Amino acid sequence: MGVRIPPPVQIKRYKMKITNYISEAFTELKDNVTWPEWAEVQRLTIVVAVFSMIFAIVTFGIDRGFEVLVAKLYAFLKN
Repeated sequence: MGVRIPPPVQIKRYKMKITNYISEAFTELKDNVTWPEWAEVQRLTIVVAVFSMIFAIVTFGIDRGFEVLVAKLYAFLKN
């Protein structure tokens, strides 16, 4: 038979793995990641916001177009 590890030891090891993972992730973010300059972050945020609004407006227009098309189709089939 094998050696049985009591549950509290397993739980402690699991917690240590989680703690080590989080610690290593923060260290990597701090030391190894090249963060963009604040001006670039602001510029790209504006670009994303503008394109999101354009996409929303286009989607709204297509939706309204289909709404009108389906309404006309139902009106045609009703007669």
